[in-house]
Amino acid sequence: MKESTGRPNVLVRALRSFWAPTARSMRGWALASVVANAGIAVTGAGVRVTGSGLGCPTWPRCTPDSFVPIAHPETSMLTMLIEFGNRLLTFLVLAVGAACVIAALRLVPRRRALVRLALLQPAGVLAQALWGGLVVRSALNPFTVGMHFLISMALIAACWTLYARAGEGDGPAARVAHRDVRRLGHALLAATAVLLVAGVVVSGTGPHSGDVIASRFGFDIETVARLHADIVYVVVGLTFALLFALRATGAPRVARRAALGLFVVELGQGVIGYTQYFLAVPAALVLLHVLGASLVWIAALRVVTSLRSRGPLEAPAAAAHTEAPAPV
Repeated sequence: MKESTGRPNVLVRALRSFWAPTARSMRGWALASVVANAGIAVTGAGVRVTGSGLGCPTWPRCTPDSFVPIAHPETSMLTMLIEFGNRLLTFLVLAVGAACVIAALRLVPRRRALVRLALLQPAGVLAQALWGGLVVRSALNPFTVGMHFLISMALIAACWTLYARAGEGDGPAARVAHRDVRRLGHALLAATAVLLVAGVVVSGTGPHSGDVIASRFGFDIETVARLHADIVYVVVGLTFALLFALRATGAPRVARRAALGLFVVELGQGVIGYTQYFLAVPAALVLLHVLGASLVWIAALRVVTSLRSRGPLEAPAAAAHTEAPAPV
């Protein structure tokens, strides 16, 4: 089917992108999966800040009698629709993950590393959905809610790795920066992971529990917030040190740009975090902070993958895609 311009329509191009994949479209689906998983993390925070965490009080049904929202004496329809809408987004994330799997399986020549990474996505989404049931059945226990977010971050890591691997060859990983600089990059990624965990603890201690009956961690909010801020300083300090080391050692431009991008995202996230703190954690800023946390994590992953290379794509996969973006 053709449009009046003579170009295939959007649906045909989308189908072709995973049924007859190229290296470029494989990367496109992997990047779409990164975006989808980050997006559902943000919408999950939206469910929490609107007090809709138990809008659907059962799982897998929305109510004891229905899989979809229906009038319920103890729950408003609005909160039910917000929670149910977030559940529906899981199917979108699953569909994108399935497209990654199909593309990886049909890519010529087939690359087993990409297939394994792609399979992690639908498996992770299904695990995330089951964990979501535990979140509901635990009445939004802060540990289960926090793990729900961290599972999304783990899925983002798998998706980003697929994105990076789809744009490079299958040779052994070779560092493109000094050994100690690469170690510094790994330390930065580990510190960022610790920062995410600390953020989950702060979130589970503060307001916006998702429902009035939800429990909270018994920590002092000032103490955990200051600890979180201290870890932020460590992460920003490591990022600045990495920027300096990359420049001093003449590292490739792609690595220096990745580190600079991370530094800029961290500064933006810091502004949001301090504003959120001084304004008593307004709901809108919580959503921005969760989005910022996801972007910091993605940027840190980009830094690490920019510090090594597995060589260029080999023909015929590479030959057909000279327009594909350079590995990051």
